[in-house]
Amino acid sequence: MYVRGVGPRVAEMLASKDIQTAEDLLYHLPFRYEDRQNPRSLDELKPGEMASVIAEVRGSILLRTRKMPIFELTVGQGRLAMKCIWFNGSYLQGKFLAGQTVAVYGRVEPSRSTSNLKMIQPQFEVLPDATDDAETRLLEVGRITPVYESLGGARLASRWQRKVIFNLLEGMRGAVPECLPREMLARLSLADRETALREVHFPTEGTPFGQLQSWATPAHRRLIFEELFFLELGLELKRRRVRERAGISFATGENVREAIREVLPFHPTKAQKRALGEIVADMRQASPMRRLLQGDVGSGKTIVALQAMLVAIENGYQAALMAPTEILATQHFLAARKLLEKSSRNTRIVLLTGSLDEDQKRHSRGLINRGEAQLVIGTHALIEEKVEFDRLGLVVVDEQHRFGVLQRFKLMKKPNQAEPDVLVMTATPIPRTLALTLYGDLEVSILDELPPGRTPIVTRRVPGEMAEEVWDFVRKQVAKGRQAYIVYPVIEGTKDDQPELDFPRDDAEAGLVPPPSARKATRKGKSADLFPKTAVEANPAAKSGLKSAVEMYEKLRKGSLAGIRVGLLHGRLDADEKEIIMRRFQRGDIDVLVATTVIEVGVDVPNSTVMVVEHAERFGLAQLHQLRGRVGRGSAKSYCVLMTGPRISPLGEERLNAMVRTQDGFELAELDLTQRGPGEFFGTRQAGLPDFRVANLVRDRQLLELAKIEAARFAAVPDKSTGAEAERARVWARLKEAWQRRYGLVEAG
Repeated sequence: MYVRGVGPRVAEMLASKDIQTAEDLLYHLPFRYEDRQNPRSLDELKPGEMASVIAEVRGSILLRTRKMPIFELTVGQGRLAMKCIWFNGSYLQGKFLAGQTVAVYGRVEPSRSTSNLKMIQPQFEVLPDATDDAETRLLEVGRITPVYESLGGARLASRWQRKVIFNLLEGMRGAVPECLPREMLARLSLADRETALREVHFPTEGTPFGQLQSWATPAHRRLIFEELFFLELGLELKRRRVRERAGISFATGENVREAIREVLPFHPTKAQKRALGEIVADMRQASPMRRLLQGDVGSGKTIVALQAMLVAIENGYQAALMAPTEILATQHFLAARKLLEKSSRNTRIVLLTGSLDEDQKRHSRGLINRGEAQLVIGTHALIEEKVEFDRLGLVVVDEQHRFGVLQRFKLMKKPNQAEPDVLVMTATPIPRTLALTLYGDLEVSILDELPPGRTPIVTRRVPGEMAEEVWDFVRKQVAKGRQAYIVYPVIEGTKDDQPELDFPRDDAEAGLVPPPSARKATRKGKSADLFPKTAVEANPAAKSGLKSAVEMYEKLRKGSLAGIRVGLLHGRLDADEKEIIMRRFQRGDIDVLVATTVIEVGVDVPNSTVMVVEHAERFGLAQLHQLRGRVGRGSAKSYCVLMTGPRISPLGEERLNAMVRTQDGFELAELDLTQRGPGEFFGTRQAGLPDFRVANLVRDRQLLELAKIEAARFAAVPDKSTGAEAERARVWARLKEAWQRRYGLVEAG
């Protein structure tokens, strides 16, 4: 379709922003709005608030300081004035003329100058005057005006987008095709598609401004629901296709129940019983199981997975468990062997990892191929082409192998055999509604309570200048026969090219405005019971800059921890070195392990009782929670000490206080989602979750639930339902064409 104002060069620029069609342009929605019907007066403004102001340009100057050029603009309304300041603002010289009308948007701050108020780095737009055409004035003055993210510098900024989108909607008046069933729109009181697009881009007079800014208008809700509905419909279709495939129907008679009872090391929790019940119900079905077992650190996922594997083994099938690292695979192997020793079944367990020599691998592959190994535990080595299972019934997969592996299960079974059941485990707590979307083709089971015997971990935060008291405490724990971890954010030197780093993008570092919740004053936690000598409230004065694992390993073993066996573990060591160091720590040959976040996942050393995290303010909540989960695995009282640097952002304060307040991984996950947003929280590009054009999984959770219900309802109705064939055909066509193009949710054919 031809779009006025979009020639070949502009089309190329738009394509680089993933806007390839007229529809893509219409779904490039404003990210905020300016109320140019009732602009704010300068005398109404209060320091600390975000505000949009329309004022007259009074003058500007470029100040050349020793550090950087600073551009200063003075705007005014009558006798009142306000300064607008841009650092490194040379590019703005000559941009403004006295007498022009400008709209500026930013945080209002107090000023020591005569103007009393200022904005730093505000967004701005020069408004049209009498020389501009009538259409431009119509779209930009005296109305609620949409503001868009630029699609290519000043040329494709908001003003260009407003004109092009307005003309596009005018050219399509009455011809924007509907993609949802009319019956659904009426039942859910949703606007039609064309009305929703018009009112989102060009809100009508009287639209509540607060609803616009929070994407809560009826028009926004319609477009958000539409996006989530097609996402959920695609996932529902994938689930149904799995249910149509030939799987294995496992029997669960008395022999299975007895095998499970024999290996249980303790009385299971209610959550473990519930999860196992859901898994076994799936395994009884003739279609392949695809289920996610989600549980917090230490909730007992592995024992539930082992029970599921025994169901397969007792039915004469093989079970496989894939782990992300050799350390974790070996740990699973040893734990399974210890539990199965109690059994009278003589289950044969095989470990297959990349570091085994070729003779050992060949021998293990032979046992697997002949069906003599009933339980196979390993790393990605399990999906190599040389590995052939005799009769594979169940695959348990760690979350790090979740993506890219499900498509390769054909390598794990012989032709013409039924598909094995799949159980995916994750230790990342995710609210159930969002888990059902992130792992959309999987059913979800949740372990939300800890097994008996897990002692709560005492968590304290302390400023960096209390380091000597912390090392004193570590020495005392080692003297009692315990072990400790000390974790640093970087390996050595600067943070460049160091994969351990997953620093949150706090407002202080990224220049972002924190949400209101992050700007509330927070009170530092106290640690008087752990370190009675010094008040934690002391003002940090330690030098800035990140301490590194290599630097502190040398410093500690020669200084504060001299005489104690200290080890070093980080991501630049090769696999064999990491393996040797972790085994020495597990055996107790190392008292204190200085490390980066490579120890975040899968290390189980029950004798370790202290986790010290330096520069804790620089870690994300998920990382901090996983690190804390490395201790508290035995019966001894355990501690997590969060040491902080001299500068902590408001978001960092919120994270640290949450860590001290609670050990509930689901509560922490909620805060992490709120702070980071769904894209960064989920790592969408790695996880297979689409980049949404309209929806936000955190903000729009209620609509997500509704979309899931409506998608299941739509998919359950036969396509030959009376009077709705054409509409249903349009829905399926849109799912297959537009959504397959954007998200690849539905296979072709």
